[in-house]
Amino acid sequence: MIKINENFLKLKQNYLFIEIAKRLKAFSAENPDKPLIRMGIGDVTLPLPAAAVEAMKKAADEMGVKETFRGYEDTGRGYDFLKEKIKAYYNENGAEISLDEILVNDGAKSDSGNISDIFSESNTVLITDPAYPVYVDSTIMAGKQIIFAAATSENGFKALPDYNIDCEMIYLCSPNNPTGSVYTAEELKMWVDYANEKHAIIIFDAAYEAFIRDKSLPRSIMAIPGARTCAVELCSLSKTAGFTGTRLGYTIIPNELMAYSENGEKVSVLKTWIRRQGSKFNGVSYPVQRAAEAVFSTDGRAQIQANIDYYMKNAEIISNTCETLNIPYTGGKNSPYIWLKAPNGMSGWDFFDYLLNEIQVVGTPGEGFGENGGGWFRLTSFNTHENTAEAMKRVEKLLS
Repeated sequence: MIKINENFLKLKQNYLFIEIAKRLKAFSAENPDKPLIRMGIGDVTLPLPAAAVEAMKKAADEMGVKETFRGYEDTGRGYDFLKEKIKAYYNENGAEISLDEILVNDGAKSDSGNISDIFSESNTVLITDPAYPVYVDSTIMAGKQIIFAAATSENGFKALPDYNIDCEMIYLCSPNNPTGSVYTAEELKMWVDYANEKHAIIIFDAAYEAFIRDKSLPRSIMAIPGARTCAVELCSLSKTAGFTGTRLGYTIIPNELMAYSENGEKVSVLKTWIRRQGSKFNGVSYPVQRAAEAVFSTDGRAQIQANIDYYMKNAEIISNTCETLNIPYTGGKNSPYIWLKAPNGMSGWDFFDYLLNEIQVVGTPGEGFGENGGGWFRLTSFNTHENTAEAMKRVEKLLS
């Protein structure tokens, strides 16, 4: 008799965005004349930068010619032409990394969920709450114990380490999804020191680093002294360059980073992850890697910056509305997310239904991100200026 992995039965039955989709489908079926302004799910709306499109087309043409056709990429870890660009980008941001420490993948979500595979089921995982659901769900699927570090309005939604708590893995995200908060270099150093003392590993999600405008804020944990012995960094071009439908990200694992076997011997995390990927992943397609390479070109960077500026203008429109209505919020300054307090003591789900039914504006209830998300609400800047302005006009009128 075939048996299911019991850990999957411990997951919440309705994934957050599936529940949202279910409610939206029901509303639209009953109200076909009321179009929705979607400001909930964090998918981008602007097209790929022209430099990436042209590079992808050229690479696709190469795939149709015998002399330039490419099959499997030799290592499955990314072509050097792309990794050279990533390495130079990290150097600009104060982080020295080598080519062999860069592993190209199909997006940060995959690696953030899969990296747990190489660590023991006996490990305790610390996750800040609220959190991107993948951190929690993948840890439950792996059968590991979870403890939560509270991120609340009192600490600016930036949980800091507690030395009275022991753990072996730590998930951090900065700029944070969903709250938009960003750790300072001093705050990240506190986490790095904690992890090194506890012999723990930080899984650091930097998927939104390109939205940081304050130059005093770190874009990479690898720029923090001591991080190379305790941190893995995940990054992505999904929001940076609109690759949500194209799929490319990269993971940084320092050569110095070690875990331990049951008998206490040091084991290279990089080599273990490479072994795992060799068995379960064949790499990212050549045309997509050429498109990613073009993102880091002079033209590509100018084009993606224009898109980021566009989204951050939307974030400013949302933030200004919150300030006009005296609604507490975080994010919106160095992040595409605005995390706001639901008014009048509403729960996040009550506010979701209220906005949907009254003004057809869609956001994301904070409860979907954890216990400390209760009564909070996430809006994203990934829409048009016109839709964002119209949505905020409706919100201001409704809540004034």
